[in-house]
Amino acid sequence: MSPAPHEPRLRIGIDTGGTFTDIVSVDGGSGAMRVTKVASTPANPAIGLVRGVRAILDAAGASPDDVAGLAHGTTVATNALLQGPISGLGLIVTAGFRHLLEIARQSVPVGYGNSYFWVKPERIVPLHFVREVGGRLNFRGEEIRPLDEASVHAAAQFFRREGVRAVGICLIHSYANPAHERRVADIFAQDYPDCTLSLSCAVLPEYREYERAVTTLVDAFVKPHMERYLNRVHDELGLGLQHKPFLVMQSSGGVASADQVLCKPITTALSGPAAGALASAVVAEVAGFPDVVALDAGGTSTDLCLIEGGKPHVTNGGAVGAYPVRIPMIDIKTIGTGGGSIAWISREGHLKVGPRSAGAEPGPMCYPNGGAEPTITDANLVLGRIPPALIGGGVALDAARSREGLARLAKRLPGAMSVEQLAHGIIEIANWNQANAIRQMTIQRGIDPRGFALLAFGGAGPAQSPAVMDLLGMAACIVPRDPGNLSAFGLLAVDWRTDRIVTKVMHEDAIDLPAVASLYAGLEKDAVDSLVRDGIDLARIRVAREADMRYAGQSMEVRVAAPAGAVDAAFLAALIDAFHAAHLRTFGYNYAGEQKIELVNFCVSGFGLIERPEIPKLAGRGTSTPARKSVRPVYFDGAFHDTPVYDRAVLPAGFRLEGPAVVEEFGSTTVVFPAQQLDVDPRGILIVRSAQAKSEGVR
Repeated sequence: MSPAPHEPRLRIGIDTGGTFTDIVSVDGGSGAMRVTKVASTPANPAIGLVRGVRAILDAAGASPDDVAGLAHGTTVATNALLQGPISGLGLIVTAGFRHLLEIARQSVPVGYGNSYFWVKPERIVPLHFVREVGGRLNFRGEEIRPLDEASVHAAAQFFRREGVRAVGICLIHSYANPAHERRVADIFAQDYPDCTLSLSCAVLPEYREYERAVTTLVDAFVKPHMERYLNRVHDELGLGLQHKPFLVMQSSGGVASADQVLCKPITTALSGPAAGALASAVVAEVAGFPDVVALDAGGTSTDLCLIEGGKPHVTNGGAVGAYPVRIPMIDIKTIGTGGGSIAWISREGHLKVGPRSAGAEPGPMCYPNGGAEPTITDANLVLGRIPPALIGGGVALDAARSREGLARLAKRLPGAMSVEQLAHGIIEIANWNQANAIRQMTIQRGIDPRGFALLAFGGAGPAQSPAVMDLLGMAACIVPRDPGNLSAFGLLAVDWRTDRIVTKVMHEDAIDLPAVASLYAGLEKDAVDSLVRDGIDLARIRVAREADMRYAGQSMEVRVAAPAGAVDAAFLAALIDAFHAAHLRTFGYNYAGEQKIELVNFCVSGFGLIERPEIPKLAGRGTSTPARKSVRPVYFDGAFHDTPVYDRAVLPAGFRLEGPAVVEEFGSTTVVFPAQQLDVDPRGILIVRSAQAKSEGVR
């Protein structure tokens, strides 16, 4: 039954990237889907967001009254940490732990070999802004010494005098008992109410003081940035949209209300890329490829995610820049290779591509008012691989200006090199950058990438990913419908999510099952209550248990799924078996029957299930082959070849073409290289395979 005429029916997903803001709308009544792109506005991303919402409403012939809700993927938290100096931040610790950040961890980052070649990054809080307060809890949360409230008052007054506007509170063992930290917050509310606070007992109630402190400080730093941004969005949306449900994507792969996100904004550190990874899993399942590497190439960077068995890898030990953060997040690797990545020459005279990017402003040389240095987009344009105008003709490209920039760069390289040879070299470097990143995600983990497909999306992904597929011998390259807007689509295809964790170390010989049951019950209730506050019906709420476990004597844990139901001997046996299996899968060995285990952290995730939009099927092949849109010279294998260009919108299900060919659509371009074959599957998903894969019978 169709909805009533004035019943809100449109759900809108908005993904803000470095160059473009992507918008997708889905009509809950008809299932109709629309996409569009607008230029991002880095100085105030809220402006680009609202322009995109207005554009999609105009395209749908809808008004704000028709909007049921909005979901948003944002880079505000990440940009705040990566693009500007971190200052005006303070830390409160238990007396005796003032040098917590200096001590950090003994491990040296991978790639440095040993500590002689590694210089520790600057502390996120300078030592003179770390204040100690008296009082002490033990690891069970029992009070050894009461909180010294006079020292807390002194700290609040100190930060107020110094103009420190955001403070992280990380007291020893507060994961076991939050009372002291919450009392510190109460005192700050009296003495320094304008100060932004983050409490480690709320951000990360988990042991390991250094990671807990840094995660709490990162949360405190980004909180004002996120609050300002969401307030700007609220103001820019206007009266018609201000009161619509506004959800924000979290790094863990679920959405939450803006109010919930403001309480813990660090959960959005990988907001946009997480949406793309979840959407990739949906597309991969529909296309019949449960094992894929998702490759999202935008204007600034490329995000990669490994998806096995239809599920993205999730980690709880990631980092944002130099700062380790312990939050559940989709395991995404980012490299500085995007359409706007700049080609440059190093001091040694070597050609480099990225990580510096032209971004949205000024953009590649070929853009209107573009920059002065050639980029990957300029190289693709000169090679004829992308059309003379992007975004459905909305952005006209100046190929002559791209050629001029590439010619200037070629003169600085040794030997005679044509513009086309340089452009081809730039693309080859970019392709190998992506291929090497995929090798690190797969081969270094004992995974053969040849058993995986490459799922390419983002505005710049499909133009090069079929070549990356060949470099690695992967099974296929999958290009979803509207690849430039897949992350925005993902925002409408994920559930609400909230995560809870608590530390309680128990040796296998001393596991208190009633205590375990009580811990899980409390975490589950807290997660359900949070979702109910966001308006989720109880019938749509599900909870999932996990546990962080290790062998006794180990220092790091493995997270495993914990059984639902009663917490009894059978529960414990199943949990231990799951840990042995996970340890074997992760490290290639286990100590089942030889070594006792320890339970360390108890985790619960709450999900509010949504109605996912479906990817509709296309009409079958007609009686005639779709006409070519045009033919243009495209550079392959050292020369230009007259290459057919197709409009993706008219390709029917079941259509097949042999490369070379170019398939254009709004927001992206797919290049089919020589000796490759493209098939259109029943839902309009493009499947590109190499000649070798075809000859070996790879599906």
